[in-house]
Amino acid sequence: MITGFAVTVAICATLVAAWSFVQAARKKLPDNALLAGLAVVEVLLVAQLVIGVVLLIGGGNPGSMATYLAYLIGCLVVLPLGTVWALAERTRSSTVILGIACLAIPVMVLRLHEVWAGASA
Repeated sequence: MITGFAVTVAICATLVAAWSFVQAARKKLPDNALLAGLAVVEVLLVAQLVIGVVLLIGGGNPGSMATYLAYLIGCLVVLPLGTVWALAERTRSSTVILGIACLAIPVMVLRLHEVWAGASA
């Protein structure tokens, strides 16, 4: 994994999570700007998937292939599932759901990076 890119993804997801929680504290429903922020994080996650696959094709060997692929693909589904759930409810708690989904991303990216680095340790 590319450390700088992983850090960028984690920071962006954390910023969108903070934004979600501020919106929830202000009793705001998810708006288009927040959804655009989620879309940016999702695009970064797709880019991370492409990078991860290219690294595998290039001969990279993560510590555990199954765990690596699970985190790589799992990162992609967290935000869409959280968004579907949040938009189905459309209450203030739906903004919190989006924030929690965004907070899961840095954790998963960190774990993905750890699994990748497990091969060299």
